[in-house]
Amino acid sequence: MRWIKPSLRSSIYGLLGNPPPPSESTLENGTEDIRQSMLDLLGESGARQFPQITRRVRYANDVQALWYLRGDLMAALSTMHGETEARQRVSRLTNLFKGLLPASLTSRSSSLVG
Repeated sequence: MRWIKPSLRSSIYGLLGNPPPPSESTLENGTEDIRQSMLDLLGESGARQFPQITRRVRYANDVQALWYLRGDLMAALSTMHGETEARQRVSRLTNLFKGLLPASLTSRSSSLVG
């Protein structure tokens, strides 16, 4: 028997100001959308130029693994398109992670980025 039932757990998350974790299907669909978006950003030429990144994205186990691969993707895109363009593309990609990650892993706004 579970000590904290799902409805009680959702209520506790609500009281703490944290949204409840996403459902399995939402998490799975979101992960696949992010994976495909990352591969699309690399494109065919990027896949040929950076096969190790393509492989790591394709076989990442979960959304957290994809979150940590953003840095590698940023480096590859910077090589291909320049840092400014890469930053814009990765920023759009980062928006896809909203609601799928624990709050401790999400990006925080910074006064340094203008």
